Amino acid sequence: MDVHTELKPEPWIVHLLGLISPILVIIGNVIGGIYTSMGVIFIWIICPFLDIFFGKSSKPRPPRESGLPFEVLLWVHGIMHIVVISTFFYFSSQQSDINRWLITASLSTGLVSGASAIVTAHELGHKKPKSPGWLLARFLLFSVHYPHFTTEHNHNHHRWVATEKDSASAKEEENVWKFWLHTIPGQFMSSVNVHRSKGRYGFNNPSYQGLFLQIFVTMILFFGLTNGSTIVFGWFLASIIAILTLEYVNYIRHWGLRRNVDERQTQMHSWNTEARWSRWSLLELTRHSDHHLKASTPFWKLQPHPDAPELPAGYYACWWPCLIPPLWRKLASPRLPHRS
Repeated sequence: MDVHTELKPEPWIVHLLGLISPILVIIGNVIGGIYTSMGVIFIWIICPFLDIFFGKSSKPRPPRESGLPFEVLLWVHGIMHIVVISTFFYFSSQQSDINRWLITASLSTGLVSGASAIVTAHELGHKKPKSPGWLLARFLLFSVHYPHFTTEHNHNHHRWVATEKDSASAKEEENVWKFWLHTIPGQFMSSVNVHRSKGRYGFNNPSYQGLFLQIFVTMILFFGLTNGSTIVFGWFLASIIAILTLEYVNYIRHWGLRRNVDERQTQMHSWNTEARWSRWSLLELTRHSDHHLKASTPFWKLQPHPDAPELPAGYYACWWPCLIPPLWRKLASPRLPHRS
């Protein structure tokens, strides 16, 4: 019997839960002090427990057909992130030196950028180039010093996922710490090569242009503003946290799943999970197999694939085990297709 026949799609309103983290970070950045820790506490401590508390759907809910609420929600997330970054710059400009609250605010801002803004940019990055949604995605990525992501993700990762040609796909013997070290520069160079294949060399290469623009804006902030050094330090730290969060997600979505370059990609080359909290707050990012099978499918129409590899828990709950490689392997290795 089809898993969809007895179930109805979940209401779109559950995805509003993803706005909790940016709201908390905005409040923390405005009030300052210990309140800057709200984003860290919520994402790193509370959300893993919510992943466990809400559990997984025993029978996957079918996707929705109506898209308007979800299109609006993407823009709400994008605009919310602009407010997050604006309030963070305001908070940083009030700090005369690097202190614990600046570091805490940077962590909170970086985490919510990874969990909300980059998720939104990932979705909008598949829109038609130069469209309003695509341009918003580029701005969101620029705000975390990762503007090349859309190029690399769309033109290399989707084509070569789970192969030796994709630096965003982790091998089974690779832990997340090693993965971070090679995937970040690897993806940048991959985006450079994508543009080179189209005849864009040197400064005419958009990936280099994005890098130089980041450096230019950073220098203006550093030398042109009062307390510019604290702003730049905080922004750089927040971006590092956002990028590491994004690449952690890349790690768990393809870890240990391999294919030959001439082998057809299937749902078996991406990890999925029906963990409710991760699905609701991360815009169905957890239904990753279907996204790879047809990248143009909007997140609200992604199909579940019950036969695909299933993560031990939701994205939030996998975070801490993933940072401890022996624990991660103990939890995830038995679930690899060639081991189960």
